Amino acid sequence: MYIFDSVKKEKREFIPLQEGKVTLYVCGPTVYDNAHLGHAKSALVFDLLTRILNANGLNVVYARNITDIDDKIIKKAAVQNKDIKEITEFYTNEFYKEMESIGVARPNIEPKATESLNAMFEMIQRLIDAGHAYTTQDGDIYFDTKSDSDYLTLSKRVQDEGDKQERVKSSTLKKNPADFALWKSVKDDTLTFESPFGSGRPGWHLECSAMIEKHLAQPQLAFGVDIHGGGADLLFPHHENEAAQTRCSSNHELANYWMHNGFVNINGEKMSKSLGNSFFLKDALKEYDGEVVRFYLLSTHYRSNFNFNTEDLATAKKRLDKIYRLKKRLFGLALHSDTTEFQNNLLEALNDDMNISTALALIDEMISNANEILDTAGKHKALKKETLSNLAYIEKILGFGVKNPFEYFQFGIDEEAKSAIATLIKQRNTAKEEKNFEESDRLREEILSFGVTLMDTPSGTFWEKI
Repeated sequence: MYIFDSVKKEKREFIPLQEGKVTLYVCGPTVYDNAHLGHAKSALVFDLLTRILNANGLNVVYARNITDIDDKIIKKAAVQNKDIKEITEFYTNEFYKEMESIGVARPNIEPKATESLNAMFEMIQRLIDAGHAYTTQDGDIYFDTKSDSDYLTLSKRVQDEGDKQERVKSSTLKKNPADFALWKSVKDDTLTFESPFGSGRPGWHLECSAMIEKHLAQPQLAFGVDIHGGGADLLFPHHENEAAQTRCSSNHELANYWMHNGFVNINGEKMSKSLGNSFFLKDALKEYDGEVVRFYLLSTHYRSNFNFNTEDLATAKKRLDKIYRLKKRLFGLALHSDTTEFQNNLLEALNDDMNISTALALIDEMISNANEILDTAGKHKALKKETLSNLAYIEKILGFGVKNPFEYFQFGIDEEAKSAIATLIKQRNTAKEEKNFEESDRLREEILSFGVTLMDTPSGTFWEKI
């Protein structure tokens, strides 16, 4: 298996730190609003990576944090006149629901910033003791970037005066413009925490380093985790600063491999709330089944920038529909688990730095061949079983085709209408049993008036939206 290391800028063979086990850490959401397409893209990329690693027989321990300490959260709570915890719990649950809707599995570990403060305090103290951090006159604690000779080796940047991105207001008392906050002293009545360094809040960059040390890192290993991932926008300064903190407070580097997914653009423009084009995932889910959104967002290589537009989303649905049309043709058959040549080829493609283009081309070819043979040799049992096995493998490794094929095509019909259709189908079946064909035909027309088609099969009567 090969993955592109975004720090070394090359494709590297993946060799885990411990045989058979992989530790993966991905930067998660700041829970003050609903998930946007950028959150969805990143979550899907690392969900796919986890599936591929598992398919290679590796045991993955996957951690993704929840940032529930942030100035944006405090501002949202003030605007809505709500308790901060009420805001963070609401949007955390919304994030879980939205990720579930696109087939993203929950990580093994989901640490929250509010639950990791002691680990942060310990890391700050180690950095102070080692001479890599200092306290200003107003009680803030900063990481001294000049004390780390390897600072900027991650992002390969040249430091300039503009590199001062932080989630809290910068102090004029810093030694160097690039120094970043580990602890901000807070003396007002906003969200504060008591610490050995006084009342305040932790810096954003600190939490991930501390969480990795707490949940995943092992002192005997040369790296904190096998893989650290996130969006490309996090490489600098967030991941650069994380790496510096870990390097200077521990006896290892933060990660052996770094993976970053590309930006999401909306109709050709980089997604940004300031531009008014920050497209929420929940809006896409109003118009399309979550699996369609999953298919669409994964259809471009993870490192490429993704240009979201509704025309391509509709095209993606048609491509996913082909999987479900084939699945319908095989509905009711028992699955067998023999590995096929197609499955080996699919995994080989995904093992090449998650080469989704080749993977989808293989799937298109498999579907076309299977339909052609089924059309000409209708009841070829061995072929049907092999095709069903291939579809199950696609479901397992890519998360496509997981639904009942008939229910998939019912998206867009509300629950009240579904209930009414189910009742009418029962009445129609009764009428047919009683050979009341006039009533059966009348009920059929009433069902069709919902904008659906009916299919009578040996397994029962099914319907789908037109």
